[in-house]
Amino acid sequence: MDSILKPLYIAVSWVIVTIHDLLTPIFGTNSGVSWSLAIIGLVIIIRIILIPLFVKQIKSQRALTALQPHMKEIQKKYKDDRQKQSEEMMKLYKEHKTNPLASCFPILAQAPIFFALFTVLNGIGKTPPVKHGVLSQEDVVSAAQAKFFGAPISQTFLSSDITTVKIVTIFLIAFMSLTTFTTQRQLMTKGMPKMDSSNNMMLQQQKIMLYAFPIIFAITGVNFPVGVLIYWSTTNLWTWGQQFYVIKRNPTPGSPAYEELQRKRNKKNGVVESQEIESSEGTTMDKGQRQQPKKKKKKK
Repeated sequence: MDSILKPLYIAVSWVIVTIHDLLTPIFGTNSGVSWSLAIIGLVIIIRIILIPLFVKQIKSQRALTALQPHMKEIQKKYKDDRQKQSEEMMKLYKEHKTNPLASCFPILAQAPIFFALFTVLNGIGKTPPVKHGVLSQEDVVSAAQAKFFGAPISQTFLSSDITTVKIVTIFLIAFMSLTTFTTQRQLMTKGMPKMDSSNNMMLQQQKIMLYAFPIIFAITGVNFPVGVLIYWSTTNLWTWGQQFYVIKRNPTPGSPAYEELQRKRNKKNGVVESQEIESSEGTTMDKGQRQQPKKKKKKK
């Protein structure tokens, strides 16, 4: 397994070390700020690389929304034959080149990188520290001393007796779960068209994700080093902001966000049109007033 993931160990550790070396003259070699910002920089680079995948995810979600009437017809037609219903659904997805699991792609794409970062930081937390990828012995010793708000970035909730580590990890785990929940809820309440909840595969999937992922993060987070929690909290925050921008600027047709945007545009256009009408009427009146003939004085 290590031999398969070795290229990822090298890539992840190289990015972290490179960013750390750039920040060392500012914050210092053993500074927790340098190592924490290096992890955050890793997130930013990865999420920029994953933008095309995010765009594909949005397109797939909107394609599924457009297919809802066809999906309902299939469900109604083959309501007594679940196998035939599944076959027709898969055929429909294939014809329109979409996938109901597309919303999971960004998370699945990050999973190997997440595991590689976990291995690198977990090695740093061992006694003595174990190096992975391009990390030198000096790097692992320095990273082992680095702290995030007083908590070593290589420590976990379960492996440490330090109170600061437990407080920081609990905060980060809570932040991870909260951002995951609010991101999914934002999508369901504002970014998706109103759909019939009965026997709706897409809506059922979204509801499962709404509660499943926060619970998974809350349960498994106690095993993650502080550095990994920093990584996942940052990527969750990026996801929330990215989705907020898309919902606000380019919402899915038929969604509450789309209707709100249309109302704002109509209101704005209505104000402009009324101003133009008032302006034109005022100009007409001015012209009319100027054209009124002056009364001639009567001769005595």
